[in-house]
Amino acid sequence: MTMRALPTGILRLTCIAVVAWFAGCASNPPAPVVDLSLPNENTTASTSALRSESATYRVVRGDTLYSIAFKHGFDFRDLAAWNGIASPYRIFVGQELRLSAPPAAVVASTAAATPEPEPGQAVTTGIGENTATTAPLSSSPAAAQKPSAFEPIATQAATAPAPALPTSTAPVAATAEKPPVSTPAPKPVEQAPPVSKPVAPPPAKPAESTAELNAGGVTWRWPADGKVVGTFVSGDQTRQGLDIAGSAGDPVRAAADGEVVYSGNGLIGYGELVIVKHNANFLSAYGHNRKRLVKEGDRVKAGQEIAEMGATSASRDELHFEIRKNGKPVNPLDYLPAK
Repeated sequence: MTMRALPTGILRLTCIAVVAWFAGCASNPPAPVVDLSLPNENTTASTSALRSESATYRVVRGDTLYSIAFKHGFDFRDLAAWNGIASPYRIFVGQELRLSAPPAAVVASTAAATPEPEPGQAVTTGIGENTATTAPLSSSPAAAQKPSAFEPIATQAATAPAPALPTSTAPVAATAEKPPVSTPAPKPVEQAPPVSKPVAPPPAKPAESTAELNAGGVTWRWPADGKVVGTFVSGDQTRQGLDIAGSAGDPVRAAADGEVVYSGNGLIGYGELVIVKHNANFLSAYGHNRKRLVKEGDRVKAGQEIAEMGATSASRDELHFEIRKNGKPVNPLDYLPAK
């Protein structure tokens, strides 16, 4: 009896232990599982903000303020203000530039000009603003009082005093017997008719309505003659302008009057690149050229050849053309005349 009862008792104890173990597990739920592969939203936001505040760019040889702003999609004036750089926007190799607005306290302290580079440092100069309009028209009161030298000569002749007529200062007796024969003085008015006659303006040149379009204060024209094979798509970093097909060596022309602010190959993806500044708001860019024909600081006219078409950083011979307004790419078709 004892040998048979023993296995039954052991079995009963075993069952009680198993039940107790399951009860204990039920009272202690498992720890929550965290998927560490998903970023924490708050952490990502704060990290991104910190990265934005601390983002910088170190200047390399060939850079200009305009090319750096173009590369990062900024207005060159913002980039200059963030770094306390005044016109003519001189930067030097190795200089570290902020790529975001500094705190307000720092903005107030950046009014000073860019520090001079140390001896031996290479300097690269951005093309400055045209300051001719900021100079006063007259530098002294004397200049304002000076008679105008730009009035038509005929007008000055008309206002000149008339020649003096013979006066009768001699005694009356000397002239009583025979009055002197005097030749009447020429009338000044006789010399002035050309002034009163309206001068017809020279005939204006017929406007090429299909070749040019005035938009944004700039008169635009097509920079190349080929077919458009790539169009602008807003927000697409790979389609920020037009791709115009052609053959190697085809002329690439300035789309409007302006000043060359970059001529080089330092921007990845653009190949041999030329950037032209047209006014305070608009830039145009010409990429993938085979050869650049202008240098920084050159003044160019609309239609002037500035490069030869090529395939640098491209799979075919073409011109990549962009228009930037306040640093942001815009659709060139909104500014170019209809073809």
